[in-house]
Amino acid sequence: MKALVKHRRGIGAEIQYVGIPKFNDEEVLIKVKASSICGTDVHIYTWDEWSKRRVNPPYVFGHEFSGEVVEVGSKVKSVNPGDYVSAETHIACGRCPQCLSGKYHICKYTKIIGVDTQGCFAEYVVLPEGNVWKNSKEMPYDVASLQEPMGNAVHTVLAGDVAGRKVAVIGCGPIGIMAVCVARAAGASEVYAFDLNDYRLALAKQMGAAIVVNSAKQDPVKAVHQLTEGNGVDVVCEMSGNPIAINQGFKMVTNGGRVSILSLPSKPVEINITEDIVFKGITAQGITGREMFKTWQQVSGLLSSGQVDLTPIISHHFPLDEYEKGFDLMIKGECGKVILYP
Repeated sequence: MKALVKHRRGIGAEIQYVGIPKFNDEEVLIKVKASSICGTDVHIYTWDEWSKRRVNPPYVFGHEFSGEVVEVGSKVKSVNPGDYVSAETHIACGRCPQCLSGKYHICKYTKIIGVDTQGCFAEYVVLPEGNVWKNSKEMPYDVASLQEPMGNAVHTVLAGDVAGRKVAVIGCGPIGIMAVCVARAAGASEVYAFDLNDYRLALAKQMGAAIVVNSAKQDPVKAVHQLTEGNGVDVVCEMSGNPIAINQGFKMVTNGGRVSILSLPSKPVEINITEDIVFKGITAQGITGREMFKTWQQVSGLLSSGQVDLTPIISHHFPLDEYEKGFDLMIKGECGKVILYP
């Protein structure tokens, strides 16, 4: 089969023809119909410090996708050939203390599809039955491939109360933009979006942000205080990973508010814990993955109800052979979500 392979320890990737993956009695073989490029894929493609520590080429990468089941193992009961599916990409061990208490999303021994295992930038991918999420056959393949990253946004936004509250989304990559529309759908009174990229700020505005701020042109903390009569926002969703922006998030949140951090800073971040956390009495949360499978149910409900429409976020479609165009756009920040078709 055709696949996009992280072929060496260095920048880039290449198209190769590799064997169709084999599956065991508890796994499912899926024909990939659409896959989307994630920020994690860009880290791997550009071979940054995180990817140097984490991944081991050569292997097929990519983890956001939708497809159709073509074969199932002999012990598979809940999935059948012909089902339209996507994937929960975190493979939990099922045995650690976190899994045994139902917190599979923070499994101590999590493996991630396309990071620790063979991924979906290919014609076929194999998944454990327990990681398969069935889709409606009415859902377009490109939209269906975005449910996994949308789950990150949903988990971040809905990790606390949002209805009637002022929400700041810092970092308007695709997941940040999804967080904007999720917060609006969840009843936020106002959503403020912050980034350095005017293209993505325009997308955030289109998706429901009341105010967008280019943090290179305007002080975001001062902007929030002006917008909130000096009180600050109730909720900060940190999606940028930038140390300066993270500090700004803690300074713009109101006393007793919440800062939920999905981003992955590449270096340690210095925070004034005394002034910005303790004395303000805020809640600071680390967000990883999606709650299995509560978040998937929320994602499915928001999409099927029409409260969230992801189609404006999808800016480009390419055949897998033209992957370089997609990654170039992602690196430059000149796109929303980029879909690849094998």
